[in-house]
Amino acid sequence: MESITQIENSATSVSVGRKIGTFVGVIAPFVGLLVAGYGFWGWGFSWIDLAILLVMYTVTLIGITIGFHRLFTHRSFETIRPIKFLLAVFGSMAVQGPLLRWVATHRRHHQHSDQADDPHSPHRCGGGLLGVCSGWWHAHIGWMFKSDAPGLERYVRDLKKDGVLRHVSRLFGLWVALGLVIPAVVGGLMTGTWLGALLGFLWGGLVRVFLVHHVTWSINSICHLWGTRPFQSRDESRNNVVCGLLAFGEGWHNNHHAFPTSARHGLRWWQLDLSYLVICMMKWLGLAWDVRVPARERIRVKPS
Repeated sequence: MESITQIENSATSVSVGRKIGTFVGVIAPFVGLLVAGYGFWGWGFSWIDLAILLVMYTVTLIGITIGFHRLFTHRSFETIRPIKFLLAVFGSMAVQGPLLRWVATHRRHHQHSDQADDPHSPHRCGGGLLGVCSGWWHAHIGWMFKSDAPGLERYVRDLKKDGVLRHVSRLFGLWVALGLVIPAVVGGLMTGTWLGALLGFLWGGLVRVFLVHHVTWSINSICHLWGTRPFQSRDESRNNVVCGLLAFGEGWHNNHHAFPTSARHGLRWWQLDLSYLVICMMKWLGLAWDVRVPARERIRVKPS
């Protein structure tokens, strides 16, 4: 049997390795953004580059919002296994960590939202401007460099029973690589040039990852600091219009914390929720069922 020291050294090694990987995952897209920004003025920016960026942004963001979040974390609807597989892969291409760890962390967040054991609450750094800024930084990026809470795996016992999802989670690195290679290949094929492949890699790969990162991370940070609170909740979750639009409905965050198992986050007619519209289209096509939405009576009695 391994000694306690060996186990601790192994855990430290894994922690250091993950921190390095996290650092690369955060910095590389930012560097890509700088290079692409320079190229915008130097090499140009074509409609092909924009199309690749928008398609990859939409596909990978949906992988997070519909797949990782509403389907795997909250079980707000059901779908066929091939779509589960695709959503798990698309979400992995967003470069936010393996599926099982993402889901476990988010379920822990809901259990302890804005309390001491919340992995990414912005309300743990004191008051004043410095406290707010420190809290925002922790909730947005800083928490990812912390070690996982003990026993995190217990939050995903249900998902670990699914062999396909376990393997998708284990092959996280492969999906990240594909998410960078695919736009490069498409760019190269559509333009017939190596420059087109490079621009596809930059705009559909690194820049897209940068945008998806900071849009979704803003749900952890901005949507627990600034916005409206139309519903009673035991935390500081808030609805934020900008995040609601950019994150395909995830920014209606107070709605979500009031009704966490709802497939619909934009509960008012004017709260655009593109993720829910996609789920509705899947339902219409017979590809989704058991779509969970709170009854109107519950919504009416819930506001504070």
